Amino acid sequence: MDKIIAIQGAKGSNHHKVAIDFYGANVPLKECMSFDVLVDSLLDNSAEFGIMALENTIAGSIIPNYALIDNHNLHIIREEYLNIHHHLMALKGQNINDIKEVWSHPMALLQCKTFFKKHPHIKLVEDVDTAEVAKRIANKKLQGIAAIAPKIAAEIFDLVIIEDEIQTIKDNSTRFVLVQTTKPEVKADANKASIKFQLSHKRGSLAAILNAMSDCKMNLTKIQSLPVIQTPWKYSFFVDVTFDEYANYQKAISIIEIMAEEFKILGTYKNGR
Repeated sequence: MDKIIAIQGAKGSNHHKVAIDFYGANVPLKECMSFDVLVDSLLDNSAEFGIMALENTIAGSIIPNYALIDNHNLHIIREEYLNIHHHLMALKGQNINDIKEVWSHPMALLQCKTFFKKHPHIKLVEDVDTAEVAKRIANKKLQGIAAIAPKIAAEIFDLVIIEDEIQTIKDNSTRFVLVQTTKPEVKADANKASIKFQLSHKRGSLAAILNAMSDCKMNLTKIQSLPVIQTPWKYSFFVDVTFDEYANYQKAISIIEIMAEEFKILGTYKNGR
């Protein structure tokens, strides 16, 4: 595997974990500190694939990433649902009482809010990325500072895990997708699709589309609306469907293409669940 995978964040992040799940421990990575930089790396061919988080069971949809995929005509080719585990880690030889500050991504801090209420002496500081903080602590030998990151980050940067599983809600997962710039061939095991369309502002237009999906035995698993910036009070709909028979999916698509405006298939791939 010599094709470079762009991930948001540093090695040791959840995006890195997904890359390993897809391509193994030795996967070549390009670390990007934002999703915009990740997309740019695909567009300038410095990476062939990108891994992007799309939704979380607690935080909901990561709406800007839907827009990035759509605006840059990226294609979803694979997905994974990853259970999220937050661990508190720091330089070795310290315990929870030695920690004065925790630096982490705002979402990680939010998801561990209950834990930190029990430790009011710790100041919470928002930072760019969970694993990047772990890397910084290791490289700069920062005493009294802890990171919230996946267990793999402690292994990579030789940190000690002070507290395990500090997330408030234990059953927390994020959906990640693998994207590329070129349109792939649909594989034989494909049973899920992500599509995008706009509708005219007429009563029942969305209901008619949803009825057509149901008639073609599509199972709607996700619907997300985004405003069309150029046209006030008009919306694009991003929809995920699963299906058992590819022929039924093709039939549904042919109907939706007629009924909808600005129709696009973002990807047809295997269900990650």
